[in-house]
Amino acid sequence: MTTTLVDEHGETAVLRICRAAKRNALDDATLLAVEGFFAAPPPHARAIVLAADGGHFSAGLDLAELTGRSTEEALEHSLMWHRVLDRIEQSPVPVLAVLKGAVVGGGLELAAAAHLRVAEPTAFYALPEGQRGLFVGGGGSVRLPRLIGAHRVADMMLTGRVHDAEQGQAIGLSHYLVGEGEGLSKALELAGRVASNAPLTNFAVLRALPGIAEAAPATGYLLESLMAAVAASSDDAKARTRAFLEHRAAKVAR
Repeated sequence: MTTTLVDEHGETAVLRICRAAKRNALDDATLLAVEGFFAAPPPHARAIVLAADGGHFSAGLDLAELTGRSTEEALEHSLMWHRVLDRIEQSPVPVLAVLKGAVVGGGLELAAAAHLRVAEPTAFYALPEGQRGLFVGGGGSVRLPRLIGAHRVADMMLTGRVHDAEQGQAIGLSHYLVGEGEGLSKALELAGRVASNAPLTNFAVLRALPGIAEAAPATGYLLESLMAAVAASSDDAKARTRAFLEHRAAKVAR
């Protein structure tokens, strides 16, 4: 059964999770399909939107596959999740996630791997692993504290706290909160803007910025200077600067 589908919208590729009957719970086949897509994204794509069929982004790990694993198998399974979500976070082009309904457990870990997140009013966020005797295994203990702080992640895991769409927006789980049914169109609009950027600038934001943010200040400043020099000296940047200056000069002349 197909668990993912790819749609094309100009320079944006939309990867859809297609397990609506299971609230898009993530089984191994779906995760491996996502990995396959990000291992070889469409060559024309300058932005990727990660969406889901039905009313939910993802209710998390498909627990039907969880039972019966040995400790060693469970470790390997967690490492597989890390590998797949690293593919998303390290995508050569920006990834935008459209969040609605359940964004729970592994679904929240998946969302956190995207670079931008657009939420609809139905979105709600939870980490129910504590109530199930589990612990996050898809990178959530690394990515989510970077988004909202370890103290908030601890609250969600210890108490089962659920954040609605407005609360999620307030604490940083989403970047944009739009009306019901408007998530995909907003993500496509943003993807169009992102795709129009200079590729080297997008590369710098995706790959250099996270390292700079986590570096010691002196190292961060040095890396910033190097990246700024590389970006500014590109043919693309020079052409864009010339076009801007020529346009401004023409406006002044009028």
